[in-house]
Amino acid sequence: MAITISAVILAGGQAKRMGGADKGLQLFRGEPLFMHVYRRLSVQVGEIALNANRNQARYAAAGLPVFADRLPDFQGPLSGMLSALERAKTDFVLFAPCDTPFLPLNLRTTLQSAVEKSHVFAAYAHDGERAHPTCCLLAVALKDKLEDFLQQGHRRILQFMQQNGAQAVDFSAQRAAFTNINTPEELER
Repeated sequence: MAITISAVILAGGQAKRMGGADKGLQLFRGEPLFMHVYRRLSVQVGEIALNANRNQARYAAAGLPVFADRLPDFQGPLSGMLSALERAKTDFVLFAPCDTPFLPLNLRTTLQSAVEKSHVFAAYAHDGERAHPTCCLLAVALKDKLEDFLQQGHRRILQFMQQNGAQAVDFSAQRAAFTNINTPEELER
């Protein structure tokens, strides 16, 4: 039986390196960054929502379901992931950060293949040099473990992935697809 997958764009951070400006709403080639991510995911997954802790009405204007972290105080991407897993009606959730406008168009199929072949609950992208754990596929079945991890004060995504046998998936042929935009200077370039 095929697994079901929904997707969530992560835009819940404080964007400190972007001077506090909401990163997903920064214009890139005339459009908010998150819309570039949405378009790349929309050809891969039918159901897409957005995790945001600020400017929710502006994100929702794009027609996407928007939800905030259940946990207070901007606890990082894992907090948004936990909220997504708690509200998901699918077996797995595909995650992507709002600041990666060139995401691979085979992100879902490649990560899905890895979890199915390896019988694991999580897989994340690796570009041959760096892990990109916010570009991942997580089983909803991990939500209790993730909540425990956060309650223990942990925040490192890669640490959570490794503790739960996540598969690192090779995207070295598409390294540029994981370029993310963190600062106003990077946005300009």
